[in-house]
Amino acid sequence: MRQPKWLSTSVLGVVDGRWVPLRVAWRESLYGVDGFYRSNYPADHFRTSPHVSSAFAAAVVELARQRGLNGVCDIGAGSGELLAEVHRREPGWNLLGVEVRPRPPGLPAAIGWQHEEPQGFTGLVFANELLDNIACDVVELDAHEHPRVVEVDPSTGAERLGPPAGAELLSWLSRWWPLGGEGARAEVGLARDALWARICAANPGACRVAVDYGHVRSHRPVGGTLSSYRLGAQTTVSYDRHHDVTAHVAVDSLAAAVGGTLLRQRDVLQDLGLDGRRPPIDTASLDPRGYVAELSRATEVAELIEVGGLGDLYWVISGPG
Repeated sequence: MRQPKWLSTSVLGVVDGRWVPLRVAWRESLYGVDGFYRSNYPADHFRTSPHVSSAFAAAVVELARQRGLNGVCDIGAGSGELLAEVHRREPGWNLLGVEVRPRPPGLPAAIGWQHEEPQGFTGLVFANELLDNIACDVVELDAHEHPRVVEVDPSTGAERLGPPAGAELLSWLSRWWPLGGEGARAEVGLARDALWARICAANPGACRVAVDYGHVRSHRPVGGTLSSYRLGAQTTVSYDRHHDVTAHVAVDSLAAAVGGTLLRQRDVLQDLGLDGRRPPIDTASLDPRGYVAELSRATEVAELIEVGGLGDLYWVISGPG
């Protein structure tokens, strides 16, 4: 099958030596032969907003409606949970999932499924927690405070400092993530910016939304955010193809790359009608079942907009409307 462009690179499948750039080990572990995202269902290892509540899909539908759109393309669609719920609400819409794995069994036939990035889609192009899984170079300052590319032994996870960072990396660091002090490190956002800018350019008639955990220049994490997850737990970073490998996104750089607006998930979802308020307690005696259903939904929405949790996710919104 054809690969998404973010995987079409000569390094895939050719990690031969012991030491490789961390970016290479990261990408291979997720998307190479038998990589994590080729052989695992994300929902088995972590929860994202579509897994928490169907209210998230309701908000996505409302966002599309407000912009006069009648379609959703979900990039990094997982098992199609978001699209299946959107289809339940709007069965006549143009729905498309983009994912490296084969089409999930049981997905409604009306939902399209492909491995290539979308071209010319005119609905809502949506990527929920995709870019944090796009491998990027990691740079660390050595004892002389010179930025050097981090290398890793994929079999053990051991790291060492590799060659000096090139001009392109240095330029991005200077603008978006200045480093100071031995051991300070950064996850360089160039690969994420380039991917999302390419997708936006290929779909000029769409409203494009990238949702991810992230940070801005004024609050960069000194040691970076590289981490792994497996079976619902955060673990030591591992490139064994059985663990997710992720790092938060430099969302201000991403927004600048596409001319996007930067918002927090809690603000977006509340503007779209989700508030998380519990139903009045006096309705419990009048309609016990309805009260329990509303209470359950309010609890789910509260998780979607929670400060310190999913509510802290950033939305980068660009395009018409």
